Amino acid sequence: MFRKELIMRVFIAGATGAIGLPLARALCTRGDQVIGMTRAGKSVDRLRELGVEVSYADAFDAKSVLQAIEKAKPDVVIDQLTSLPANPVEIIKWLPNDTRLRRDGGANLLSAAKAAGVGRYIIQSRGFYLDAADGQLADETAKLRVDAPNNIGNSARATAEYEDQVLATSSLDGVVLRYGFFYGPGTWYRPDGAIADMVRNRESAVIGAGNGVWSFVHIDDAVAATVSALTDEPGVYNIVDDNPLPVAQWLPAFARWVDAEEPPRMSVEDALKTIGEEAVYYHTRLTGASNTRAKAQLAFAPRPLLWAQKSPAIRR
Repeated sequence: MFRKELIMRVFIAGATGAIGLPLARALCTRGDQVIGMTRAGKSVDRLRELGVEVSYADAFDAKSVLQAIEKAKPDVVIDQLTSLPANPVEIIKWLPNDTRLRRDGGANLLSAAKAAGVGRYIIQSRGFYLDAADGQLADETAKLRVDAPNNIGNSARATAEYEDQVLATSSLDGVVLRYGFFYGPGTWYRPDGAIADMVRNRESAVIGAGNGVWSFVHIDDAVAATVSALTDEPGVYNIVDDNPLPVAQWLPAFARWVDAEEPPRMSVEDALKTIGEEAVYYHTRLTGASNTRAKAQLAFAPRPLLWAQKSPAIRR
């Protein structure tokens, strides 16, 4: 078992990402020794100014990943690797790259952590691809939606397999953090972010009944939960806020929050023709998640969804 008072060596793969960077900042502030895995580029300076030790490695190169972890000698490895576009319109097109990174890059990282004798291994999973009955929230026993269409299904299957591999590795404490959609600084969902621009330009519509329920989480709350996961009980946690809402409620509320007009409506038939099956799935099939276990075990205390303070939450 880890002792909270000890300074830890924490290896973050994906250390310059939306959660990787603020997580590195929080850990450095705590006094932990942080090693950030990244490829060469301008983002390296963002790690150095925090006091992060930079480790150069390509997630798809198993040998370089092993060398990086062996050199770092971390107590904990955290996989925050993602491959997502700056423009959310391109998310479905980018998902295959992200899926490959999760499947192949994650396998290299996990293999290296086992070989190096790492004690704890934490991965980023998805709290918005979980299966639950209509009107219910998914808890940690829920399976990912592996039957989802096209690129979403491929992503869910790769994520589910990765979760299983981590939890089945007896030589380390595996932790699966199923985050909701990130919002806040550095994300798409902020007043000056990409989604706000789409809403202001009336490029984002509620599809069909907009009954797909989304769980969000503020990026700083996700960071706090991840820090707690360094030392608390291993296992699966849904890292989501208390306000799971259907698209038909949260998207208009978001528009008001960013001083935009009410989003237009689009029929399922028109969306299938112009946007695609995946977009329809996001708006009509997603299920919200419950954070009960994270609150109990990680002392998780997420803030209310900032743009939906007056919107009723789905009953638990």
